[in-house]
Amino acid sequence: MKNSIITFLFLLFILPLSSYGQVPFSVQKIGNKGNSILFIPGLACSSEVWQDTVKELSSNHTCYLLTLAGFAGTPPVKNPSVEYWANTIISYIKKEKIKNPVIVGHSLGGVLAMKIGAKAPKLLQKIVVVDALPALAALSNDNFKVDPNKDCTPTIKELTSMSKEAFQQAQTSLMVYYTENKEKVPQIVQWSVDSDRETIAKMVCELSNTDLREEIQQIQVPTLVLLESVFSFSKNKIEQQYAKLPKKELRYANKGLHFIMYDDYDWYIQQLKEFIQ
Repeated sequence: MKNSIITFLFLLFILPLSSYGQVPFSVQKIGNKGNSILFIPGLACSSEVWQDTVKELSSNHTCYLLTLAGFAGTPPVKNPSVEYWANTIISYIKKEKIKNPVIVGHSLGGVLAMKIGAKAPKLLQKIVVVDALPALAALSNDNFKVDPNKDCTPTIKELTSMSKEAFQQAQTSLMVYYTENKEKVPQIVQWSVDSDRETIAKMVCELSNTDLREEIQQIQVPTLVLLESVFSFSKNKIEQQYAKLPKKELRYANKGLHFIMYDDYDWYIQQLKEFIQ
C-alpha cells in the first residue's frame, strides 16, 4: 500500500478579477500595458507560482493569473478535466475580448496551453510550455495508448483516504524530485494540502491517460517548450513527442528540476522575455 501511494504521488507534479461563480478558475489581473499573457499553473498549484515572473513582465504586459478550480484553496467543480478547462478558458478569452494573448502554462498548465492552442488555432499569439509533455505516460512506456474506459475510482479512493498528516508528509518527502529550491518547498506542499483531493486524483488519473501527440499538429502559433535539465537525457523521446508540433523551439534548463521558474530562474526568465517580446 505504501509503495502504491508513493508511486501515485510521484506522478502528482510530473505530470480575483472575475467572480468565481462565472468561471471554474479564479483570475487576477496585474498590469495594463502591451500584449496580454495568461498564466496557468500546474497541478494543485496556485497562481502565486508565477509571482516573480509577473514582477518582471507586468510593467510591459497585461498579465492574467489563473488558479484552477479545486487547487490551492479554490472551490472545486464536479467534473474537472483538461477538455473542460480548455473550453472554459477559451470562452473566457473570447468573453473578456483578450486579443491574441500569449499563454504560459506549467505542468498541467502546459498541457492545457497545448490543448487550447489545438482547439482554437487562431485565438492565441504564442504559447510557452514549461516542463510538460503531450503524453507523459509515453515517456516510460513506448507502447502507451489512451484507455477510453480507464477507471479512476481506485486512484480517487487511495488519495482521498489518506489523512492530512500523511498526505503532507508524503508531499514534503517527494519534493526532492520537483525542486532544488528548499525555500519554496513549504509553500508548494501547502498548496497541495489546501487543494481538493478528489480534483487532484481525477487530474493525476487523466494526465496518466492523456496523449496530445497527434492533436498538437493543429497548433499554428509559435511555441516555446522549456524543459527541466533532467529531460536533456531523454532528448530523442522528447523530440518524438513534439515531432508534429509545427512551430516549436525546445530548450533545456541548465540546472534544477520540475519547477524551472524556481530552480533556474535567470535562464527561464531570459528565454521567456526573448520569446514573448
